[in-house]
Amino acid sequence: MGMHVAGRIEDYALIGDMQTAALVCRDGTVDWLCLPRFDSHAVFAGLLGTEEHGFWRLGPAHGPDTPPPAATRRSYRGDSLVLESEWDTPRGTVRVTDFMPPRDNDAPQLVRIVEGVSGRVPMRSSLRMRFSYGRVVPWVHKVGNRTVAVAGPDSVWLDTEAETYGKDLTTYSDFTVAPGERIAFALSWQPSHRQEPPHPEPEAALAATEDFWREWVEHCTYHGPYREAVVRSLITLKALTYAPTGGIVAAPTTSLPEDIGGSRNWDYRFTWLRDAAITLSSLLRTGYREEARAWREWLLRAVAGDPENLQIMYGIAGERELGEAELDWLPGYENSAPVRVGNGAAHQLQLDVYGEVTEALHLAHMTGLARNDYASLLQIKLIRYLETHWNEPDEGIWEVRGPRRHFVHSKVMAWVAVDRTIKLLESGDADGPLDRWRDLRDEIHQDVCEKGYDRERNTFTQSYGSKELDASLLLIPQVGFLPPDDKRVIGTIEAIQRELSTPDGFILRYPTSGDDAGVDGLEGDEGAFLACSFWLADDLAMIGRVDEARKLFERLLALRNDLGLLAEEWDPRLKRQVGNFPQAFSHVPLIDTALRLTASGAYGG
Repeated sequence: MGMHVAGRIEDYALIGDMQTAALVCRDGTVDWLCLPRFDSHAVFAGLLGTEEHGFWRLGPAHGPDTPPPAATRRSYRGDSLVLESEWDTPRGTVRVTDFMPPRDNDAPQLVRIVEGVSGRVPMRSSLRMRFSYGRVVPWVHKVGNRTVAVAGPDSVWLDTEAETYGKDLTTYSDFTVAPGERIAFALSWQPSHRQEPPHPEPEAALAATEDFWREWVEHCTYHGPYREAVVRSLITLKALTYAPTGGIVAAPTTSLPEDIGGSRNWDYRFTWLRDAAITLSSLLRTGYREEARAWREWLLRAVAGDPENLQIMYGIAGERELGEAELDWLPGYENSAPVRVGNGAAHQLQLDVYGEVTEALHLAHMTGLARNDYASLLQIKLIRYLETHWNEPDEGIWEVRGPRRHFVHSKVMAWVAVDRTIKLLESGDADGPLDRWRDLRDEIHQDVCEKGYDRERNTFTQSYGSKELDASLLLIPQVGFLPPDDKRVIGTIEAIQRELSTPDGFILRYPTSGDDAGVDGLEGDEGAFLACSFWLADDLAMIGRVDEARKLFERLLALRNDLGLLAEEWDPRLKRQVGNFPQAFSHVPLIDTALRLTASGAYGG
């Protein structure tokens, strides 16, 4: 009966307050919202199931047998995270403005303001709160003119001037807006044992939210030809940062499938050291030092006391235990089961993270972030660990669930860690065994060039002794392991273009079909990994093939949704975005490649 069905992944808009985030579909439905943090239980989980699992639709009224209409147009208001959706209906035009005010210690709020533009448009708000990822029906009652839903430790309060009524365990509001009329709805979270939260002030909150983003964007130092794409990516990365601690989530969602209908569904609402470190480097390169300082402090707290047991990922406040579980009552996005929360990869050995973390600390140091003695000490400790462990097999950058191998990318990043630490010692800001580590740097370099390189095909390979390729090899020139004009680098780039390319020129992470299936220990295929395609564009620019680089980059930009957002992967068969959304690991290389192309003067007039 006129049910809203979860949209395509690219049909969603992101709004957030730097502590959690909501996804809003093109038809005005909020299908995903975790409260009060990114990694809390969802109160709207319709994205991973049906309307039964919680949603909030706000838009023009529609008949019982027709699905809710999609907005005629939508956009962010300028360079902000304030979403505006407009519907042209037979009765007139209406606008809905959705946002989450950035907060310090206040209750999280989701605010939705309906505004009549022309004519008189009948509207409906349908709010179905379900706690614990759609499993628990809360106790809903009125307190004065406020509607409150309570379940266990959580309470969510709805404030609006519109009349509300309950029916079928859903809170409805039916009203009509005339031109210039504004009706606001605000949803606030509060621990259920506390007094009621303060009454929201939607119009003041809107002005403050716009001011916040306008001021934040003014710090961006990039003014090149791709500014719109870069700024939108930066805003998205900022929105994925958990303000109280400086931790950065990889994505605000869980279990959006990498293979629709398949089982490659993972929870990304945690801080991967790798993703956070590369995010930080993009922010630093575009003028955002405050975020870098906060992340460095997050890192020092998370790793504190136990650098030998560096995890690849932590919770957004530095938690170490991220136990993985399956939510069997949720059917999954487009029936892609299982739905997972938590992440069992937290205890994998991925030696490359030492390199990414060291590189981020190095960049922070180089860009004049105030010296932190503990950060330098941590860097030294990480290298002391790598000194005895760099030559072990590991699970690698793609956290394969197959056997450990000697991944070339992991060894290259171990080289990076040692190289950047040598630079720290050479700058006189830390003490350590310089000669010994210079020898170690040479030893790792030689090892990779001997065992990770296939002479016959003139390409580096995924792991020692393997024939397979791996897109992470594209990072070899970017991290300075070899110069871009080295024949082995050019050979690797060309081999990857030849063997890991989809028909439309995008890049797979590694082969998952044919004779090479099974490296990651999983069934099914996956899409083109967007980050890898940006890496290729970056490499092409580095080796002087700038026109080709620019064309690839612009094809990648065209994959973004109408709001400039990217998921983790692109499915070339379905021509759809797949994987968790929006994904830091896609937006970071977009920024980096834009900076590289701008520096090389390679952009169309």
